[in-house]
Amino acid sequence: MPAASRPRKTVIVTGGAGFLGSHLCDRLLGDGHHVLCVDNFYSGTKDNVLHLLDDHRFELLRHDVTVPLFVEGEEIYNLACPASPVHYQFDPVQTVKTNVHGAINVLGLARRIKARVLQASTSEVYGDPEVHPQVETYWGHVNPIGPRACYDEGKRCAETLFFDYHRQHNVRIKVARIFNTYGPRMQVNDGRVVSNFIVQALRNEPITLYGDGTQTRSFCFVTDLVEAFIRLMDTPDDLTGPVNLGNPVEHTVRELADKIVALTGSRSAIVHKPLPMNDPVRRRPDISQAKAVLGWEPKVGVDDGLKQTIAYFDELLKKGPAALEHR
Repeated sequence: MPAASRPRKTVIVTGGAGFLGSHLCDRLLGDGHHVLCVDNFYSGTKDNVLHLLDDHRFELLRHDVTVPLFVEGEEIYNLACPASPVHYQFDPVQTVKTNVHGAINVLGLARRIKARVLQASTSEVYGDPEVHPQVETYWGHVNPIGPRACYDEGKRCAETLFFDYHRQHNVRIKVARIFNTYGPRMQVNDGRVVSNFIVQALRNEPITLYGDGTQTRSFCFVTDLVEAFIRLMDTPDDLTGPVNLGNPVEHTVRELADKIVALTGSRSAIVHKPLPMNDPVRRRPDISQAKAVLGWEPKVGVDDGLKQTIAYFDELLKKGPAALEHR
């Protein structure tokens, strides 16, 4: 349904001041909705939504989803959780609480106000996969006691809670499994491969490549992912997911590093470091379901997306250290 003909709603976005959440807020406001952005600013930043504060249809609420939330709306997008290893491993117990207690509180809210609720899950539920490409019917290969488990297993438990609330309480759920996503408003020090490589290249610092660089990832530009969120939320209630959302074009990490060096004109050398424990060797989504039920596939090619992301970081770095404090 075209944006102009969709009913106007009040939409709650938890984690709305984060990288993905702020782009989603932009899109929802652009579609004419009222948006309540909920964030505790652990990994999100007010800078991401400063341009929205004068819009009378936008409201910003500082709140942690591990505490129950009492607000009103017709739709909820639950994006609240640090998504980069640097952030989610810093306080792993809090990461589990955000995923599990946060899901319980968001689902309780959705049940009370009879709202549709979309869970931003992750490709990390597949772990270091033994099935390639990853399909939604694959149950995954995850180390439940490793350093990444706070995020991987936290997200898996959140999915369990979503489907149990759906079966037991008829909560109207949508579950999206997000693969690597990049674009403007990523943080400088978030430890993700795209932002790491771009910042190092722009500074002409050594580019740190973990392992031999043959591990693969699939990179989806943020506006493509937001489009998929909107389409998934708009599907009939019987389509719960999970649905893979990502770019099916697979790149080695070494290819990505070489591409960023070329696009930035950097003098950076590439240095190798040991591969982190339980780091997935291959990652590529099967998006057959997203194509069939959402009519969606990514439109922004990796070169175009990287150019936009490089331009963002280049401008940010030129502003100096003060501009990077909350990034």
